[in-house]
Amino acid sequence: MSFIIGIIAGAIAGWLAGKFMHTRFSFIGNIAVGMIGGFVGNLVLGLIGIQGSGFIGGIIVSVIGACIFISIVRAIQK
Repeated sequence: MSFIIGIIAGAIAGWLAGKFMHTRFSFIGNIAVGMIGGFVGNLVLGLIGIQGSGFIGGIIVSVIGACIFISIVRAIQK
């Protein structure tokens, strides 16, 4: 059950990051960006001592991380 919740949270986080960064992803793309965002967000925010707890906190951290990830990908593409 936790795996399904993780996929749902990743999809939500990827979709929100796409909205903030004006990027469109497919459903699978949203999940991938949200999952990568969760990793990046936990890494970056963990370094400065911030930790999201619970479902909503995890989504917020994932959205922040996904926006960072999208920014990095855009910078590399230029």
